[in-house]
Amino acid sequence: MRSVLSRRLGRVRCAIEAVYHRHNVSAILRTCDSLGLHHVHLVEGHFKPAHGASRGAERWLDLHRHASAEHAIATLRAAGCRIYVADLSDDAVPPEGVPLDEGPVCIWMGAELAGVSEAARAAADGVITIPMHGFAQSLNVSVAAALALRPVAERARQLGEVALLDGPEKQRTWSRWMERAENIDLNARAVAALRQD
Repeated sequence: MRSVLSRRLGRVRCAIEAVYHRHNVSAILRTCDSLGLHHVHLVEGHFKPAHGASRGAERWLDLHRHASAEHAIATLRAAGCRIYVADLSDDAVPPEGVPLDEGPVCIWMGAELAGVSEAARAAADGVITIPMHGFAQSLNVSVAAALALRPVAERARQLGEVALLDGPEKQRTWSRWMERAENIDLNARAVAALRQD
């Protein structure tokens, strides 16, 4: 747990807006955890991760729930984040083109059919898109998130300590993780005891 926490990124966040299919939300959460992103913003809708896809990854993320895009945008701005929406645009940049030297960024993923909201588009500092070279010109949202987030996260790591969680946040996260780990252990012991009876 300490090893994972020491590599947790604060420089890159992900926002998931109105994604309706539980398995897509769960897959994105699992991707965020595997890439070491710590903050994930869930915008609108009723998010209930599908346990098979996320495999409990949501327990180790700092999930921020927002009733509206506007609330999420205000929260991200207060944290000093620039917002890059995943969308189509003539001035869109690939993941490798998202600037990371000016502070934290949030990659904002939209709903499966509708894409990102007008509020998110209007607030965006830029647009990110996945270059495509085949006949298929669209991707499942969870696949698109993985392809968009990985290059950004890997480039952030090259910045060193400045891209990671700071000391106080690491300590708060450690305390929260320890409490969760203890609860998981207690639940596992209770299940084991029931099986023995």
